[in-house]
Amino acid sequence: MKKRLFLLLLLVQGLLSCQTKNPPPGKPVKTADYKKAESFLYRQNDSAYYYFNKVVAVSKDSLQIAMAYNNMAVIQSDAGDYFGSQESLATSLRFLDEEKEKNYPCLSSDYNELGVTNVNLKNYEAALPFYDQAIRFTRKEAFKRIFLNNKALALEKKGDYVGALALYRSTISQTPKNGKEYARILSNMARTRWLQRPGYNAAPELLTALRIRQREKDLWGQNASYAHLADYYAMLKPDSAFRYAGEMYRVARLIASPDDQLEALQKLVRLGPPEAIKGYFFRYQQLSDSLQAARNAAKNQFAFIRYDVEKNKADKLKFQRDNTEKKYQLVRQRILLYGLILAVLAGVVFAVFWYRKRKQRLELEAQRAISEHQFRTSKKVHDVVANGLYRIMSEIEYQHAIDKEQLLDRIEVLYEQSRDISYEKQSVAEDNFQDQVTALLMAFANAGTKVGMVGNARDIWENVSAPVREEVLHILQELMVNMAKHSQAAHVVVRFAREENKVEIHYADDGLGFPAQVTYGNGLRNTGNRIDHIHGAITFDTSAEKGLQIQVSFPVA
Repeated sequence: MKKRLFLLLLLVQGLLSCQTKNPPPGKPVKTADYKKAESFLYRQNDSAYYYFNKVVAVSKDSLQIAMAYNNMAVIQSDAGDYFGSQESLATSLRFLDEEKEKNYPCLSSDYNELGVTNVNLKNYEAALPFYDQAIRFTRKEAFKRIFLNNKALALEKKGDYVGALALYRSTISQTPKNGKEYARILSNMARTRWLQRPGYNAAPELLTALRIRQREKDLWGQNASYAHLADYYAMLKPDSAFRYAGEMYRVARLIASPDDQLEALQKLVRLGPPEAIKGYFFRYQQLSDSLQAARNAAKNQFAFIRYDVEKNKADKLKFQRDNTEKKYQLVRQRILLYGLILAVLAGVVFAVFWYRKRKQRLELEAQRAISEHQFRTSKKVHDVVANGLYRIMSEIEYQHAIDKEQLLDRIEVLYEQSRDISYEKQSVAEDNFQDQVTALLMAFANAGTKVGMVGNARDIWENVSAPVREEVLHILQELMVNMAKHSQAAHVVVRFAREENKVEIHYADDGLGFPAQVTYGNGLRNTGNRIDHIHGAITFDTSAEKGLQIQVSFPVA
């Protein structure tokens, strides 16, 4: 209901800014499309919107474009498209110059409608500065009073009753009595006083405003009065409130205002007798659904109209392009085509390159895996089979008394180990590890080579894990095999020591030693790998005049 009052104001304002048949100097001359749009206004708003949109698409007059956007905003607001209305109003303001007085009527109308849409969106605080701007740009006292009334309504809805009453008092004192405008201000002021002080007797003023509106045949005003009276009597006299709500519904139907019909039906549902509530609610629900569907359709229609007009405009511009533009487009298309071809070729080249690199990487990984497997197998063959056989051969060669059964058992163990060469055997720590070390070293002692040991006690190997012990045996075996094969040493001494959590093994012989530029075979390379595996270190001392010294150390886990 209030919204329609605001739109009525805009119609009056339109007479000043947009609808004068013979505009005074400085006013734009209306085009045929603008006049056609005005002829449809408030009769077929979709048609009016269509022609106003045509005006903004083709007109060269900035003021006429601004006025067209103003009217489009009012149509959108009437259809409930408040955000679309604000967008159109913001566009209208961009075409107006605040320094030119001929733009003032349209400026004040734009700002007032921005205030209206913000009130409809319940942004009451945001609406106030827009009403101030509308007042600033108007030169007519009658319009200024209307804008002040709109601002007072926003203050009332905001809950600032003191501010609203101050504005009402300032405007009603300047308004001729017994007219529509006076009745509007009187009714609004009485309602605000009652909201401020619920005990206030607002009935005389509300009824006076109603009588003036009935005498003036002001149906929109009567609609507002019936709403105010229904709210006022809701607690005091529910029967009277129900009667006024019924009158509001009757008048709202006469003026074809669906928003006011919904408001009236809400009051009837709240105030009516139980047997009638269901019927009122059913009508409210039907009307609400219908109104929402209509407004959604209108919003879509506005969007379609804007699209259609813009499309037609674009089509005209396309036909007006000259040969240079066409050549530019052709060159641009060729550049895009060549760019696409290059992109595809680059993509193909990249894919081929990536595929080849991936293939190479997979092949390298496969070769690396095979090499690692071969290395591990070779290492086991060397450590388990070759060194084991050499140890047995050494014992057979230099020991006069050989236990045949024991020898066969050791050969059988070696045979089983060679069969399961790829089997990862889990090591188990044994308590007599120092005896194993002694047996290993003594196996290489013979008439030509004396082997001595120092410090191989049980406490040296305490807390040394089984895998580390196994590695130590292989390391010592490799050193002794290397000595037997190459060093021609007469004396070998292996000294064991332990400092805190570190075991040190010092090997020394009086053999040939290593030449300065030594090339390590698989055995010594394996030894180095084993020491790395147990996080140890090995040092070869070749500085002595004769023989070889090797220092091995590793941490106790």
